[in-house]
Amino acid sequence: MPRRWLGVLLVLLAAMLVLLQYRLWLGEGGRRSVAALEQRVAEQAHENDGLKQRNDALAAEVEDLKSGEAAVEERARSELGMIKPGETFYRVVEPEDATPAGPDGDAAP
Repeated sequence: MPRRWLGVLLVLLAAMLVLLQYRLWLGEGGRRSVAALEQRVAEQAHENDGLKQRNDALAAEVEDLKSGEAAVEERARSELGMIKPGETFYRVVEPEDATPAGPDGDAAP
């Protein structure tokens, strides 16, 4: 009779070992989910680094705009099209229907 109980106990322990291994490798909080979370953390850290660089660039631009006239003048010229008194503004506009010239100088077909 004691051998039978030993066999049942052995089978029970083996079943518990299999169950625990399953939970370790495949279950919630197991290796797969931890690896997926680590990957998400790495991706978020990479995104945060990019956003930090962008914030630093914007902070530098704000500081430049606060302290220097050159940056304000550059912005006014490029974004608002402003010119200084006494300057002449020239805009070169190419016709839309112009066809590019071929290698021999004639218009391309």
